[in-house]
Amino acid sequence: MMEDMTTPSCCTSPPHGGLTEPEASELASRLKALADPTRLRLLSIIAAHEGAEACVCDLTEPVGLSQPTVSHHLKVLTRAGLVTREQRGVWAYYAIVPGALESVSTLLEEKVGAPA
Repeated sequence: MMEDMTTPSCCTSPPHGGLTEPEASELASRLKALADPTRLRLLSIIAAHEGAEACVCDLTEPVGLSQPTVSHHLKVLTRAGLVTREQRGVWAYYAIVPGALESVSTLLEEKVGAPA
């Protein structure tokens, strides 16, 4: 029997599944936000803080950075949907969005991870 040489045998239909464009954009945004040591430290400090929320004034000393720099990092985390920001008087309080970190892990395992 003669093999069809018009279509190479390695070229198969793409599998169904994988990341959609919106999923990839959201995941990339969150991973970019997480790909910074200061932001990871800020997340861990917020999570460990009483009530799992922290005032920006409580975050500058532990990371050794100025308030404007810490605020910038927190803004990136907020835009990525990893923390919430609540203004109370002159101070901003930050809390980790429930399930945000887990959703990153789940999406990676389900859509990007190797098949079982």
